[in-house]
Amino acid sequence: MGHRPSAGARRRTLILTASMGAGHDTVAGELARRERAAGHEPHVVDVLRLLPCGLGGGLRHSYRASVRHFPWAYAGLYRAFLRGSGSRRPSGVPLARLAGDRLTELADRLGADVVVSVFHLAAQLTGHLRAGGELRVPSAVFVLDFAVHRQWLHPGNDRYLCLTEQAAAEVRRGVPVPVRTTGPVVAPGFLTEEPGAGPWRELLGRRAPGRPPVLLSAGAWGAAAGAAVTARLLTGAGYLPVVLCGRNERLRDRLSRIPGVLALGWVAGMPGLMGASYALVDNAAGQTAVQALARGLPVVGYRPLPGHGAEGVRRMADLGVSALAADGPGLLTALGRLAAGGPGRAEQTARGRGLFTEDAMACAAELAGSGVPL
Repeated sequence: MGHRPSAGARRRTLILTASMGAGHDTVAGELARRERAAGHEPHVVDVLRLLPCGLGGGLRHSYRASVRHFPWAYAGLYRAFLRGSGSRRPSGVPLARLAGDRLTELADRLGADVVVSVFHLAAQLTGHLRAGGELRVPSAVFVLDFAVHRQWLHPGNDRYLCLTEQAAAEVRRGVPVPVRTTGPVVAPGFLTEEPGAGPWRELLGRRAPGRPPVLLSAGAWGAAAGAAVTARLLTGAGYLPVVLCGRNERLRDRLSRIPGVLALGWVAGMPGLMGASYALVDNAAGQTAVQALARGLPVVGYRPLPGHGAEGVRRMADLGVSALAADGPGLLTALGRLAAGGPGRAEQTARGRGLFTEDAMACAAELAGSGVPL
């Protein structure tokens, strides 16, 4: 039988992530940091590693290849298996169930008080195990997407946490589970004046004096459609394109050859770089975008990745926390409206910062001492 920690006791939290890019791991790491700072004991586990026979690695490789090289294939998979639908589907994903025994054994061995999932496959697994009584501790799901796809949803989970009220409403329509709107999770450096912005301003100023730096996000895997075309468009309009190539060294090498473009690999001091930049051109509505919202850096969605990336970018624009550009001229128009000190920039950044309402980790941890049946 699961146990509940007494008031003030050291809590053991099992956080389930997945190494699909870096966004899920980044959120899991910040949730764990908050738990440690509060005197508790977090354990972060990649759910893909719980799958047998190397299936997790194969899943990661297939997803990365499709997003980088065959986006049309991922778009088809998203429409078929992930996008919201009014039709009912079987409870639980068969692939997730293959990790069931390993997860329950792990939760028992660690003496976990609560499980928090930040990846949809993990949410299916915990929901399935909770519904069957095999997972004896409460399960919270933190949905990282602005547009909620159906594989996040399983009625066996005990609580859902969402970025926005709109996303929370989607979850409520899909499953009869308590839902809270917490806003995104970012590291503290994105929510304060980051002293690291000064060195970045000096570097960028020397690189292209008088040209406003515009970040182009390609994610951890460097997946970006038409990055070179966009970069040339920005240089021609008087901007300094700073392309975030993640760990894709081939992309970085290719873009570095374009005059007037600064191509970067993995950036550790992102709060400082964002503080020194004019805007972010985003293609995924993922963690880089929410970090920009927290930092007060305006976001423009452009050339989004297929599937949940495209839907998330549109949803952000519908909320008024970002702009959305349909083509090159539209991108330049959107950037032009973000002049420093102008009303467009101030209103958009204020709406973005307004999303950060509660501490998602604290909301999830409430379950550890709740009356939820174990």
